[in-house]
Amino acid sequence: MRLVIEKVSKRYNGRIWGLKGFSLEVGPGVLGLLGPNGAGKTTLMRILATITRATEGRVTWNGVDIARSPDALRAELGYLPQDFGVYPNLDAVEFLEYLAAVKGLRGRTARRRIDELLEVVNLLEVRKRPLGSYSGGMKQRIGIAQALLNDPKLLIVDEPTAGLDPEERVRFRNLLSELSGQRIVILSTHIVSDVEATATNIAIISNGTLVTHASPEALLQSVEGKVWEWVIPSAALAEAKECFLISSATHRSDGVHARLVDDEQPDPDAEPVPPTLEDAYLRHISAHRRAVYA
Repeated sequence: MRLVIEKVSKRYNGRIWGLKGFSLEVGPGVLGLLGPNGAGKTTLMRILATITRATEGRVTWNGVDIARSPDALRAELGYLPQDFGVYPNLDAVEFLEYLAAVKGLRGRTARRRIDELLEVVNLLEVRKRPLGSYSGGMKQRIGIAQALLNDPKLLIVDEPTAGLDPEERVRFRNLLSELSGQRIVILSTHIVSDVEATATNIAIISNGTLVTHASPEALLQSVEGKVWEWVIPSAALAEAKECFLISSATHRSDGVHARLVDDEQPDPDAEPVPPTLEDAYLRHISAHRRAVYA
């Protein structure tokens, strides 16, 4: 399995670039596509899902150009879009039977596959309930089930945990990890903890361009020795934010415990602390924005 994105750009209304020169090669495992809202994640996902065409560049699936021969990918694609909707009056079985027929699965094969997937997503006991009565997390799990009907080699999920409560988010992340196996899973999100919990590789995107692509370990190493905790008075927090990249600030009885990312120790009282993926993400995004707007 090999998905190759080569210098892909997407232009809207003749002048607005949603993507610009994006290149990436993806293999089996979970790729976390991480970036702020409006970074171009959904545009890229729609191109990969053959819903929209790139203005420039190309995408190949096992050597086949998906714009020229989309059916080669569609036969092996599962897609959960950000705005996934359901038919509220249908139950889970009826809904999945309908989509199975659309994908060419019929009869016993479809029924067997639907039962398997409802068990995988833990909805077997509520399979006869109308989808309109499902919680947001349950609907997302039905979304994953429909995306897996054809046992895809490429599974794309776009902002799958947005709006879910913490328990549903954890359950959904665990499900994605279990599904990776011998397939490519692309998880597009702006939530660092979702990527941290599931991804084997991470691509950071900002302003439609690829900022970096690396393993979680490599990203953590990139900020090793550059993350500090500094206790400062509350009155000094605003000034500190102007001078340093502060990833979090917690008010305590002895002052504000500010966590910041910087190459140099900001103050003799600042202590080095182990980095997190959020530290690495913020540093890369900040450096990219400085380069773009310099």
